[in-house]
Amino acid sequence: MAGYSRRVIALILPGVYAPQEDTELLTEALRAEAPAPGSQVLDVGTGSGALALEAARHGAEVTAVDVSRRAVWTVRANAWLSGLPVRIRRGNLFGPVRGRTFDLILANPPYVPAPDTRHGPRGRSRAWDAGRDGRLLLDRICRDAPALLRPGGVLLIVHSALSDPDHTLRLLRDAGLKASVARRRRIPFGPVLRSREDWLRRRGLLEPAARTEELVVVRAERTY
Repeated sequence: MAGYSRRVIALILPGVYAPQEDTELLTEALRAEAPAPGSQVLDVGTGSGALALEAARHGAEVTAVDVSRRAVWTVRANAWLSGLPVRIRRGNLFGPVRGRTFDLILANPPYVPAPDTRHGPRGRSRAWDAGRDGRLLLDRICRDAPALLRPGGVLLIVHSALSDPDHTLRLLRDAGLKASVARRRRIPFGPVLRSREDWLRRRGLLEPAARTEELVVVRAERTY
């Protein structure tokens, strides 16, 4: 996906998650939403800022949040180089935007199940490792995001089928949102999945003959 990375952003500092297939799939869902000029958009866990910049191209007023200092610097640089206005905040998930509401929330959180959870993810692995069930941050997003949506607001989350999209749907529906899987795509295993194939198969998360991973975008709307 290096070509995709070059198309959407100019700079990625070492250790910052680069746009990949999940970013592209979520970008397609974002474009389908076509946020109106002036609408309030939140990109939580922004990484390189690719999604935030795409929303800004639509004329939305975008806030991008990431816990990583390098990600914050990367987004600032890319926003400046592209000439697009993005409000950038450093912090843990929704902490920096307490008290605000949004028309659209975008989330591409870590979602890969990880065998070693004694100390939590560290370094670069914070961009993909998400506990033994892959839901270390997904459950928090499903719990906290609904309160930040305006009436008619939409939440878009991308993650792997390995981290239980049905559970994502249940949590969001229990929170009063209208939720469904909006997009699906199968992709070959990347380096991270290849490195833990055996563990995932032993846990029953991968079929014995599986050589691809399914990505999904969950769309959830606050209808009231």
